[in-house]
Amino acid sequence: MGHSVGEVARISGQTVRTLHHYDRIGLLVPAERTPSGYRSYSEADLERLRQILTYRELGFGLDQIAALLDDPSTDTRAHLARQHRLVTERIDRLRTVARALERLMEADSMGLDLTAEERLELFGDFDVDAHTAEAERRWGHTDAWARSQRRVGRYTRQDWERHNAEAEKIYRALARAMSEGVPADSATAMDLAERHRRHITRWFYDCTPQIHRGLGELYVTDTRFTATIDAHADGLSTYLRDAFAANADRLES
Repeated sequence: MGHSVGEVARISGQTVRTLHHYDRIGLLVPAERTPSGYRSYSEADLERLRQILTYRELGFGLDQIAALLDDPSTDTRAHLARQHRLVTERIDRLRTVARALERLMEADSMGLDLTAEERLELFGDFDVDAHTAEAERRWGHTDAWARSQRRVGRYTRQDWERHNAEAEKIYRALARAMSEGVPADSATAMDLAERHRRHITRWFYDCTPQIHRGLGELYVTDTRFTATIDAHADGLSTYLRDAFAANADRLES
């Protein structure tokens, strides 16, 4: 049994007028006509329509789509492979755009008067928006969070550059210690963990040993944080969690 044009319109989310147009230009000609002259679409027609809609979503013109679909050297598997590649490339591009927009929104929320180029240079691949949102969810009700936001709101580009440079040195030192096999609960690792804790206190809020321990747990339980930390070295998030916990134990004893 074939499908009427109304059924195909409902299934595909297209209008009957659009399907009529595709028929007129030869892009999607139904396999049969009923005795009354109505269009009747086969399963093969529905598959061709799916391919048309995918290529349309990817930005191809109707003439280009017709040429692709009517190429006798290209079969369904080839179309699927091409579409998968094109969709994946578009997803990657959109993710890049999304990350850039997130950084710009975060910069705006901080009150930074920077150009788009300066903001991109400043934040790099660090997903500030996601990290800030998570921190606010956890500590937004505290006085420490309010003080931190007031402090951050006054930072200039030069302030952020100094912050980033200091943070990078700390992460590199921790990554180096991990790669050299320094135990996370050793004095060396704990001293680096303490350096990290004081860095946070200096730039943001009073990071107590308990809060620092919680940050270490967050680094391994939240994939956004894990990805950022492990960009310095694989497994660094776990190493930091253990070093922060050991340092907290040392400070609390």
